Amino acid sequence: MKSITIKGMLFAFILFLQTPFSYGGIISPKELATIMDEENVVIVSARSVEDYNKVHINGAVNIWHKDLYKEGEIIGLLKSPEEIAEILGSKGINEKNTIVVYDGGKVKFAGRLYWIFDYLGCDDVRLLDGQMKMWRKARKPVTKNATSITPTTFHASPDAEAITSTEYVKGHLNDANVVIVDVRSKEEYDGEKGETERKGHIPGAIQFEFKILLNEDATIKSKEELEKLTKGAGITTDKEIILYCETSVRAGIVYLVLKDILKFPKVRVYDDALYKWVADPSNPVE
Repeated sequence: MKSITIKGMLFAFILFLQTPFSYGGIISPKELATIMDEENVVIVSARSVEDYNKVHINGAVNIWHKDLYKEGEIIGLLKSPEEIAEILGSKGINEKNTIVVYDGGKVKFAGRLYWIFDYLGCDDVRLLDGQMKMWRKARKPVTKNATSITPTTFHASPDAEAITSTEYVKGHLNDANVVIVDVRSKEEYDGEKGETERKGHIPGAIQFEFKILLNEDATIKSKEELEKLTKGAGITTDKEIILYCETSVRAGIVYLVLKDILKFPKVRVYDDALYKWVADPSNPVE
């Protein structure tokens, strides 16, 4: 009896060690709470500065996605990898950290940072399942006090396979091996609403709103549900997938699901996005 008990305990312990990072790029509040004080773990709030100052997870640093963009007429374009690396280093983040990102519950801001970290070559990036909403529901520690930061050096190694340009998209509009996915709402896709000068979508793009991947509590749906949803939309592993929205902020969470949960081999974010696409009158819009 004693031998069986010890074996059972050993199995449970091994399972516990394997659990925190077993589901793609997702980590639960409970799992984060077990590692949040480890030296190599950095928690990143993707909420606005105002929201961060009101309350944030203990030890979290704040990165607002808009601070990572170039100035100019076309909004949402990333600064150079070197410029972003300098910002991340000033926040005490390096590419070797285990990085956990979260936002208030919309997921799109956390998803955007997730993709940026992955694109820049970070070793281990996770997204907090359920975001701040579920963290607080689980009664995990929060604070209003700013986190003390020790600046470091972030070495960026941009992954050219994770991003694509207007020229590339334009050259693959009729490529049967490429599926362009518009992650906005159907109303935006149909041109009934939106903030770009010309409304509508890139010709041939599939409409697949990012929200469909989420449960009501902002957690990610099960792998089985995600597989069913993507396959039903015509998004399959045998194709190269290009994701976009107006600024491609909403594309980040879809990138995570396809690349890290469903293991799609070729997924890119069109960072120029619809704003830059429609700025050139020679680029068609449907």
